[in-house]
Amino acid sequence: MKHFAIALGLSLLLCNFSARAQENKPSADDSTAIRTTVRDYIEAYYTGDAPRMQQTLHPHYLKHMIHGDADMRERTAAQMVGELRKNGVPTNIPAADRTEQVTVLDISGEIAEAKLVTPHWVDYMTLSKTEAGWKILSVVQRMENW
Repeated sequence: MKHFAIALGLSLLLCNFSARAQENKPSADDSTAIRTTVRDYIEAYYTGDAPRMQQTLHPHYLKHMIHGDADMRERTAAQMVGELRKNGVPTNIPAADRTEQVTVLDISGEIAEAKLVTPHWVDYMTLSKTEAGWKILSVVQRMENW
């Protein structure tokens, strides 16, 4: 009887953990929303659309750019949006190279990781789910020589 009670207790405990794990599973809606946020971000850059870019960024956004042997550079949300307003559409990227591949790497509650691949750089992004939707919190960018 003692073994039965222990087995029953463990079974109930495991069922409770399993139910909680299923409750915390990311939804397909979250994956779609994350992909949309990342696409809006890169398409805003390609088209020089500062307001669209701003909508994708978390207020605490910070980007780290790694380019070969050059010193690492950083950009805040205000700098990113300001540069886009000032410079408009990037003229150094041919229209044929304005493509992207977005992969959602992980979603854990209110935090997600995504990877953005373009012909000239790769961005690893951390996103945060806010009341206004998924926002890009940080980016680490590895630029190719071009």
